Amino acid sequence: MTTKATLIATTIDCAEPKKLAEFYSAITGFEVQYAEDEYAGIGDGTTSIYFGRVPEREPAAWPGPGKQFHLDFRVPDVGKAVQEYLELGATKPDFQPGDGWVVLADPEGHLFCVCPERS
Repeated sequence: MTTKATLIATTIDCAEPKKLAEFYSAITGFEVQYAEDEYAGIGDGTTSIYFGRVPEREPAAWPGPGKQFHLDFRVPDVGKAVQEYLELGATKPDFQPGDGWVVLADPEGHLFCVCPERS
């Protein structure tokens, strides 16, 4: 039997961990648990997202094969959330692959989707 692992966090490489932690804290409501120049983390006691400093990291082109991951977030009102996240520093790529959800890029170019609640 394979040993089962418990996922404790996702870590995102970025140039400015504290800044990115603040951005994701604002959109998720997660508390900033740790914030240093090299490493920062947010969480809600169950789920955590960490940010590690990699100053030479470059965002992948979108659309394109360089994208390695993205985060999906459910919100009650996609349009309102998108507008708020843009005001926080996200950007909206021209290419949008579907209908009903919106692809955004965080202030460092990591892609994430803003998805409607399930009906």
